[in-house]
Amino acid sequence: MAFKSLLSVAGADHSDRDVRTAASLCAEVGAHLSVLIMSPPPLVVSPSLLGDGIPEWPRQRAHAIAAGEKPYRPIERFSQDAASLEKTSRQIHKLLRATWRCYDVDVVNCDQASVGDAVRARALCNDVTIVGPALLNDINVGPLVINGSLFDTGKPVLVVPEGAEATLCPRRVLVGWDSRVEASRSVREALNLLAGAEEVRVALVDPETTCAGNGAEPGADIAAYLTRHGARVSVDLLASAGKSAATVLAQHAIDTSADMIVMGAYGNRRLRERLFGGVTRSIVGKPSLPLFLAR
Repeated sequence: MAFKSLLSVAGADHSDRDVRTAASLCAEVGAHLSVLIMSPPPLVVSPSLLGDGIPEWPRQRAHAIAAGEKPYRPIERFSQDAASLEKTSRQIHKLLRATWRCYDVDVVNCDQASVGDAVRARALCNDVTIVGPALLNDINVGPLVINGSLFDTGKPVLVVPEGAEATLCPRRVLVGWDSRVEASRSVREALNLLAGAEEVRVALVDPETTCAGNGAEPGADIAAYLTRHGARVSVDLLASAGKSAATVLAQHAIDTSADMIVMGAYGNRRLRERLFGGVTRSIVGKPSLPLFLAR
């Protein structure tokens, strides 16, 4: 499927760097850009939690009062966030008018529990969500956005870590394959860019030859599927030699000069603090390549 509508999510206190990245991707493939600007969750003052899971800001407020300082007030914070959102919106409009005209910008000021739903509603009506370095490194908003756009929609996410060259037209792509549903969905969602690549390498780490799993010839089935869609495919069977699958795939991406890694996203959606699980989480930024994920 060709990508015709991209979603970029940014925090009100982020720079415009992630939006610039998304705009460049839209220009590359001729897509519409939807930007969602979100405030940090008002109640997240510290990552520390009390024993019952309640955010620590009430305790901090009591300490501030005892010390004669101005206490934290959620209502004041909410008003400040609204003003910050409006300022960021004006800046993003100005940026996009100068760089990319096919866009829309929306703002939402919501509490922590509503972040995922707000992102989900937008991601459902876009082809792919772009996660840039600023959002990826935001411990308050980033995990909630990833859960909302990836785990709750079935839509893909393109992660662009620090130092990566963002592209939706890669020349060489490494596909991490393990015959699981998530891997199959990532390949299906990435078919357009895989068919357009000069080289697609399907990598399997320590595959077992079984009729029910990888088949009698591991990787042959997915290679045939991709070939039918016009991709130029080769299959690499990799031995872990005691290393993690993430380490092996990351090194193979370097060895093959890959421009992008395509793989399934694995993780428990109930663990809201996690960006990704298992291999997926370990490979982000190692090496610094765009990571195309689906679940």
